Amino acid sequence: MKKLMRLALLLLSLASTFSASAAEERRFMSNSRLVIGTESELSASLRIGDLDSDDDLDIAVANGRHWPQQNLVWFNHGPARFKLIRRLGQDMAASYATELADLDNDGDLDIAVGNDTAPNLIFLNDGEGHFQRHATFGVPSSLRSLTLADIDQDGNIDILANARGRQNLIYFNDGAANFPRTQPFGNQVDSTIDVAIGDLNNDGYPDLVLANRDAQQNVVLLNDGHTQFNQRIPFGSGQDETRAIAVADLNGDGNLDWVAGNIGKTNTVYIGNGKGGITEAHDFGRTNGQTYTLAIADMNNDDLLDIVIGNTGQQNAVFFNQGSGTTFREVRFGEASEVTYNLAVGDLNKDGYTDIAVANSGSENRIYINLPAKK
Repeated sequence: MKKLMRLALLLLSLASTFSASAAEERRFMSNSRLVIGTESELSASLRIGDLDSDDDLDIAVANGRHWPQQNLVWFNHGPARFKLIRRLGQDMAASYATELADLDNDGDLDIAVGNDTAPNLIFLNDGEGHFQRHATFGVPSSLRSLTLADIDQDGNIDILANARGRQNLIYFNDGAANFPRTQPFGNQVDSTIDVAIGDLNNDGYPDLVLANRDAQQNVVLLNDGHTQFNQRIPFGSGQDETRAIAVADLNGDGNLDWVAGNIGKTNTVYIGNGKGGITEAHDFGRTNGQTYTLAIADMNNDDLLDIVIGNTGQQNAVFFNQGSGTTFREVRFGEASEVTYNLAVGDLNKDGYTDIAVANSGSENRIYINLPAKK
């Protein structure tokens, strides 16, 4: 039996290596028509989804960061042409997040807006991309990002809000996009910038991975099955300035791994052991990296998950998985002068390949179309 298992793993490894070597090489290009507006906003994030039910992917943009600006929704009329824009709300705010999910269970995507020391807001969609302000949630705090997921597994999408240097909170959805119940997670002084969610110990419950800044320890928080996250498993050096985190099975072993985007050093892939811990860690990217955001997706359709990173003061990059989830081939895109605060991925021109949209602070937001590499 052990010999058969070893043979099966060897064949899987060879198949993955062949797939990676045979995969089509790609490049990521933008032009003057692939900008998301002509203004240089202080954009903090953007998210992609079909907001008007026309089968094209649209984009919601959070603007402002610490300074009040107008949040916007851009509508795709294909292929990757955004010719209609709507304001998201009448008030300008210092926004960090516009996260998309069906919050009221009516079948369309709504928007949760997270603001820095201003009220957080829920906007409900009428199904055609018109958004009505519904309610506030939480109290003003130094919010840096929102993560939307069904944490208590009751069929309703909840909101995780992390605040740099203040208590992180879970807001539980009552099914009608109201959030009357709140619960803390992590330490009261965690300097959390980003949160990723996945079942890291294979017990059927969603766990949390916290990216902390300010020389604080990054941690995995295991769910006890009752949405309590008291078991902390540290990872990293304990002094990492981690800005972004994402979870996926990068090596195809059935256990979730995670990727940390760091400031001032390389980024790191942590291979999960299926129990909430790690079996190995592998650095990738530049030794003086300035990664603020990342996403995981199959960018060349080889059935391997790749890593897309957004940097500040450096070119952004796609790291193509070479089969093991620990070695990558880098393809850079964009301008080194840009400050990419956030990015999202999706097939914006419906050609079967995943494209990239970037939120830049102080320069135009852009779309990068996924194209075959020049021969």
